[in-house]
Amino acid sequence: MRTVDRLRVEVHLDTAALACAAADEAAAILVQAVNERGVANAMFATGNSQLAFVDALIDGTRDVPWGAVAVFHMDEYVGVGPDHPAGFRRSITERIVQRVHPRDAFLLDGLADPAVEGVRYTSLLRAHPLDLCCLGIGENGHLAFNDPPADFADPLDVKVVELDRACRQQQVGEGHFERMEAVPTHALTVTVPALLRARSVIAVVPEARKAQPVRAALLGPVSPSCPASALRTAVNATLHLDRGSAGALAWS
Repeated sequence: MRTVDRLRVEVHLDTAALACAAADEAAAILVQAVNERGVANAMFATGNSQLAFVDALIDGTRDVPWGAVAVFHMDEYVGVGPDHPAGFRRSITERIVQRVHPRDAFLLDGLADPAVEGVRYTSLLRAHPLDLCCLGIGENGHLAFNDPPADFADPLDVKVVELDRACRQQQVGEGHFERMEAVPTHALTVTVPALLRARSVIAVVPEARKAQPVRAALLGPVSPSCPASALRTAVNATLHLDRGSAGALAWS
């Protein structure tokens, strides 16, 4: 393990080892929170890079007390409903909520008035301070849908953003949409300060396609031009990499 500023960085042999290590850490955080307060609040990303980690976390071998866990997610396309195959609400429902039946599932509504929905979700986040935020890093360095340049001092917890071309292209590349024109141009997202406010942050970042944004986040300046670099300022954060995503680091 290395430390870059405040950020702990672990490089694992492969994606499976990364997923298991991150799941072990996440499970321990959730168990501790439930033991201390009787409830845990956790936010999860829903991108393809999170699949192995989520499967490891919910496979039943780590004794996570899901009945005492409130689940959040971090973004949703404006205009996309709960049944849309590319929607993040549908993703977290199918991959987590329907499989482990948490205490609560607080989900963004892409069909609601975005301004009203942002206020509603902000109120939920304030009422249920996050014990854990599990996120990824986008191919353009984004955190959630905070594309560059991101606002590291954003006064809002949830806001509407316009997605940049690289972000939308990633959605096509991951198979969620057949063509760029089908990808929504705007989304609701939890902001960088709200993500990093969690008591613990786990960044799950496998795959060689993430090598360059990882390099920029760790070896470049802490800058809005690379939103993921903000992880280096988080008080209690761990970045889990595999050999592919760490491939552009000289010390990997």
